Amino acid sequence: MAFDPQTLVYDHKGLIPCIAQAAGTGEVLMMAWMNAEAVAKTLETGRVTYWSRSRQAFWIKGETSGHVQKLVDLRVDCDRDCLLAVVEQEGPACHTNRRSCFYTAVRDGEEVELMTPIA
Repeated sequence: MAFDPQTLVYDHKGLIPCIAQAAGTGEVLMMAWMNAEAVAKTLETGRVTYWSRSRQAFWIKGETSGHVQKLVDLRVDCDRDCLLAVVEQEGPACHTNRRSCFYTAVRDGEEVELMTPIA
């Protein structure tokens, strides 16, 4: 059966969350938003393309930073309202220059920083 991005469940702004996960390790790298056209561009080019809500424009991961995400596999959750992009990540995924955007844990009611920026 052919995949059609229009069959996904988008929010009222036409967006769907996409979690990026490192191929091989399963490490969760980041979450960003896509619209139907970003999903199509990602599948067409193999470069993960998100929708920037602040800039109201497409955001090809690594286009300016060089921290490219190459698509290995795109998965759709059971409700069709969230995506998982399994990627080969070059460099850090987070704009703070950390490997993952999920670098803060809440432990015993306190925030704990788990990783420092990559030098």
